Amino acid sequence: MTTLLRETLDHSSIYMPTPARIVAVEQFTELEKWFHLELPSGFTIAHQPGQFVEVSVLGIGEAPISICSSPARSNGAFELCVRRVGKLTEALHRLEPGSMIGVRGPFGHGFPIDRFQGKDIVFVAGGLGLAPLRSLITEVLDERGKYGRVALLYGARTPNDFLFPADLKAWAERGDIECHVTVDRPTDGWDGHVGVITTLLPKIDFPARNTIATVVGPPVMYKFVLQDLLAKGIAEGNIWLSFERQMKCGVGKCGHCQMHHIYTCQTGPVLSYAEVKDLEEALS
Repeated sequence: MTTLLRETLDHSSIYMPTPARIVAVEQFTELEKWFHLELPSGFTIAHQPGQFVEVSVLGIGEAPISICSSPARSNGAFELCVRRVGKLTEALHRLEPGSMIGVRGPFGHGFPIDRFQGKDIVFVAGGLGLAPLRSLITEVLDERGKYGRVALLYGARTPNDFLFPADLKAWAERGDIECHVTVDRPTDGWDGHVGVITTLLPKIDFPARNTIATVVGPPVMYKFVLQDLLAKGIAEGNIWLSFERQMKCGVGKCGHCQMHHIYTCQTGPVLSYAEVKDLEEALS
């Protein structure tokens, strides 16, 4: 079995993509679609939760997109959740099952999951941030016995903006993960929590010394979530953030993702708060 990264590195150019076939597509929200992709026979994605691939559409361009599926369930396939925000993602949203796209990677460093074993874990996801965290959540749930208490805090603008609704329902029905969701703006029929994501944090009373927090969401969310996590006593080195929004080429050449001395696509996109707390570019 050949890994996609080995194939990417062995090409005459690191920018040469490997073809992947779209097997299934599901519309989650007005802006987000889920894609199930299949690699050529004999290939495996072999990714870490939190890593990303460069996705290309012939004649349109390329963009970095986080992998949202579990490494343990890859078997020559993987999943992406794509927000329609530009030419590349608009082109992706027009594609149907059977269409071919290009992929290269996976790139960067994901969550250091081996260091999470034996710990309580809090997942904090805002909006599209649930996509990269879903890869980690499913990996943890697939190996549930290796971890302590597990909780998901997830916020969206409205009830119509929730991603992965089937997963949210399945996780809420499990007895081994606490699921708390909130919306900024309720719609008719919504009887759940209303408020920004930090209003969910008081629901979590894990012992700080044994807790890992993983946070992925819009930049404006980080500052306030970090304040509350640190106030709970969670160690700076046990708070993990994704900076996937910073990336472009994926291989440290363009400098687009640079935060002071850190190339996010190479050292990140997942970094601990201890690593970035003094970088103005990271949390501004």
